[in-house]
Amino acid sequence: MAQLKTQPHGGDVTAFLNQVDDAEKRADCFTLLQMMQEVTGEPPVMWGDAMVGFGRYRYKYASGREGEWFLTGFAPRKQNLTVYIIAGFEDYEGLLARLGKHRTSVSCLYVKRLADVDLDVLRELVTRSVAHMRATNP
Repeated sequence: MAQLKTQPHGGDVTAFLNQVDDAEKRADCFTLLQMMQEVTGEPPVMWGDAMVGFGRYRYKYASGREGEWFLTGFAPRKQNLTVYIIAGFEDYEGLLARLGKHRTSVSCLYVKRLADVDLDVLRELVTRSVAHMRATNP
């Protein structure tokens, strides 16, 4: 069975974030770094070339495919900051309505800058997602 391409590695998270060109986005990344470390109690780990993940869980699909992924994380992309809400958004409509300017896909929350969102609501969203993932993937 093929192994997942994106793997955790010992890359230097701080050095990676310091390479983010846009000063505001770089500062936002350090804000997310601190928030996610506080929420998870886990150290940041580089996953692949451009994702910072916190904690881990194992999954196994009905097909038999299994692997490991982070509980939450983020990536500074050219257009947006991508925040990984691994639990998805199905149960978080109320929080999303109060979050501010954003868009979502399956488990990705896209924000242009943290100034566009309510950080307390974002923290709650990350906290609930992490709690859900820990409860459903012991």
